[in-house]
Order: sequence, then structure tokens, then C-alpha cells
Amino acid sequence: MCQHQPPCPPAGSAAREAARLVAYHPEQGWGLLCNGVVCFDDAGELLPDGTEPRPGGKAPVGAGGGRLP
Repeated sequence: MCQHQPPCPPAGSAAREAARLVAYHPEQGWGLLCNGVVCFDDAGELLPDGTEPRPGGKAPVGAGGGRLP
């Protein structure tokens, strides 16, 4: 799915939030990362298969990460 070089972390990775933001809808409070993860302004997430990652499983975001502005 990701065409970036180096590739962004996959949705199943603990570093999934480091993927690049490809769509952002601040009026609705969510953004889409290139790995298919939907990030919400309240720090919630949905994985591409519709499940939520388990609580506390988030990794810190590095440079160029996909956290919402």
C-alpha cells in the first residue's frame, strides 16, 4: 500500500502511527495514514480491518509521523 521510501510501518506494527498522513479532516476529527490506519483527534485509532489496537500499545511518533496536527 505505502509507496514511500523507506516504506512506512505497516498497520500491525507498534510504530504504525509513524506512517505519513494522506488525508486529514479536522472538521470531523480524523485523519488517514498511508498504512490504512484511521487516527482520531481524541487519540483513538482504527486499524484497516476495523479493529481497535489494544490500549497502551501506541508507539512514539518519529520525524514525519502521522499524528494529527
